[in-house]
Amino acid sequence: MNASDPLTIAQRTFHSRLLVGTGKYRDFEETRLAIEASGAEIVTVAIRRTNIGQTPGEPNLLDFLPPEKYTLLPNTAGCYTAEDAVRTLRLARELLDGHTLVKLEVLGDAGNLFPNMPETLAAARTLVADGFDVMVYCSDDPIQCRMLEDMGVAAVMPLASLIGSGMGILNPWNLRLIIDQARVPVLVDAGVGTASDAAIAMELGCDAILMNTAIAGARDPIRMAGAMRMAVRAGREAFLAGRVRRKYYDADPSSPTEGLLPSTHAA
Repeated sequence: MNASDPLTIAQRTFHSRLLVGTGKYRDFEETRLAIEASGAEIVTVAIRRTNIGQTPGEPNLLDFLPPEKYTLLPNTAGCYTAEDAVRTLRLARELLDGHTLVKLEVLGDAGNLFPNMPETLAAARTLVADGFDVMVYCSDDPIQCRMLEDMGVAAVMPLASLIGSGMGILNPWNLRLIIDQARVPVLVDAGVGTASDAAIAMELGCDAILMNTAIAGARDPIRMAGAMRMAVRAGREAFLAGRVRRKYYDADPSSPTEGLLPSTHAA
């Protein structure tokens, strides 16, 4: 990624704007290879589902993704109450020697995995007060995102579409409203299906993207990870460059219109 255009979250600086998950791969070795291909520096780990030392004797993800190489982002996937989410992240802080950068998600429904925003807000308030740097999976609601920001979260992470759906960005207008008002990083979290979805999210002005299923569920996860790396970079460059203004009712020739040879057509 571009070293001259860093991503800053909670006073930490990163050069990749692609964050990736560690679930759904065939094994930890495939996880390692895909994450290396993605160029990601931040990897998110579901504490309730992945062994990072809490289960001695079982394969440990940290043997494949060492904390000295990657910034781990413990998350609360599988939590349905603020109490469970807070307890899970306090456990993660103990396992990771005081690590404070975390991803909060509190789900409201086991079928669609949509966030429960009242419980999410309650958990965010507790975690911020407890010294965590909280990145929050949330609905694409500009008001809820502003409330989270006012609480002091490190980043807001509105969904593009349902977790694991691969449906892409269903409501770009809401994302733009969130981006335009935000004073903290805005990351699309959930719903990206392929490289063009990632590029569109970055072209809209998102600061970064977090994805898992789009890579892990691909026919060739390692190749898809590389494609996502390029797509995020291309979308960011396009956003910084500034797209041409859309003109719905008139054209604008791309070649000069002055100094043309006389037309041979009759008047």
